[in-house]
Amino acid sequence: MEFVSTSVAEILFKRRFWPMAALPVLLLGIIYHQGIAYMVKMWYVDENYGYGFFVPLISLYLIWQRRERLRTMGRVGTWWGLPLVLAGLGLYFIGELSTLYVLVHLSLFLVVIGLLLSTLGGRGVKEIAFPVFFLLTMIPLPDFLYQGFSARLQLISSGLGVGILKLMGVTAFREGNVIDLGPIQLQVAEACSGLRYLFPLSTLALVCAYLYRETRWKRAFLFLSSFPIAIFLNGFRIGVTGLLVDHYGRGPAEGFFHGFSGWLLFVCSLLILFGEMWILGRIGARGKRRSLAEWFGPPPVKAEAVGKEGALSRTPVSLLSSPAYLVSLALFVPVIMASTQLVSGEEIPPSRATFSDFPMKLGSWAGNSYPMEEEYVKALRFDDYLLADYRGPVGPPVNLYIAYYRSQKKGQSAHSPRTCIPGGGWEITALEERRIDAARAGENLTVNRAVIQRGTEKQVVYYWFQQRGRILTDEYRVKFYLFWDALTKNRTDGALIRLTAPVAKGTSDSDADRLLAEFTREIRPLLGRFIPH
Repeated sequence: MEFVSTSVAEILFKRRFWPMAALPVLLLGIIYHQGIAYMVKMWYVDENYGYGFFVPLISLYLIWQRRERLRTMGRVGTWWGLPLVLAGLGLYFIGELSTLYVLVHLSLFLVVIGLLLSTLGGRGVKEIAFPVFFLLTMIPLPDFLYQGFSARLQLISSGLGVGILKLMGVTAFREGNVIDLGPIQLQVAEACSGLRYLFPLSTLALVCAYLYRETRWKRAFLFLSSFPIAIFLNGFRIGVTGLLVDHYGRGPAEGFFHGFSGWLLFVCSLLILFGEMWILGRIGARGKRRSLAEWFGPPPVKAEAVGKEGALSRTPVSLLSSPAYLVSLALFVPVIMASTQLVSGEEIPPSRATFSDFPMKLGSWAGNSYPMEEEYVKALRFDDYLLADYRGPVGPPVNLYIAYYRSQKKGQSAHSPRTCIPGGGWEITALEERRIDAARAGENLTVNRAVIQRGTEKQVVYYWFQQRGRILTDEYRVKFYLFWDALTKNRTDGALIRLTAPVAKGTSDSDADRLLAEFTREIRPLLGRFIPH
């Protein structure tokens, strides 16, 4: 499948190479400009991904280190790159229509791999495999994975922080992500989940493991150890912060000290990582001392004779002589035309009433709406919302929360209560689907039913996703229909509806269920005005 016998390095370092290499960069920039802009924005605004700016530079440097090995490559160009380019471009359309930036980013990665195969061939790509695949570390996680991952790390970090506080003799209790110090409650926010250490540290550990001139098990151990190091140090930081808050008030949990302690702990994690490399290097060394360059650096280049096929031709070859490369570039033209229409197509959902007009009097129910805290508004990124308490003739009030999204494009979609509830200090003790007899609403309704508990408090939660006329309880089906409706209707609007009722003392879960079912039947006929079909 390969062709054109010539040195890879001869092509890479000829002047005629660069104009033809710049052409796919321009074309890919036109196709993927929104995805690239979003990725760079995430690096800039989200400190968890701030290391992303350095990943391409590190990758280029590691490729430059392999230049001597590339000079031993005797063949370039393979048709195997074309299927990858086709697969990548197909994934691009799926990512655009399903509103998932991560698919768009993976699409770009596949296309780049395909182009490299069509120019450098299998042997050339194998030589730079790690620097190329290292680029995957700069891709931000999709929201639904990030939320779940962050929520779990918040709980782990909170538990470690409480454990460290108890070791220091401080009385502390944990309720979800809230650390109770008695007169002061310390909220372990999403920013303190530990991802700010875990992502950059594991990425750096991956590079160190690649450059580490030791056995495979030591390199694997070095990389895998970065996860517990980051998680433990974040828990330690939370514990120390809690100790200082217990003695000096909320000051240490805010402002300069809070930011400085984060940087200090990250430096400590780096020192631990390098210390670990030194210790691993001593294992099995039998007293032999090695310099830094001997156990940490690029693999040494061995003298390799160029094969017979590589010696057949030394004529300078332009990328114009690589048919697979030219065919791949030709595929970009119709994709650019289609993508321009796809990206520029504005969604026009049906008109709707705003939640400011939602009635506060529903039969025998009287409601009172109130604003959400600004930090949650910024995190949830909805276009309209309703947050209100409704009280019926008997029983405790029911809390109603509805978040409406005009467009659930990439990076903006409803947050599942399954991942958000634990962040408020609640534990989900039961989760199931339940069918509600709709009575006046005209049809039965299936909702997610969750029982949550925090200390002695207990609540029952009903929630569902109302998306373009569909009632959905499964987050993955929500994503599928986002893709399907974007393709067939050019619409991704929708809403999350959540109802919560406390289980009061002397009552049971079934009492809260009856209250929620009754209120659900009351609001169901009204939702069509505010959430268009």
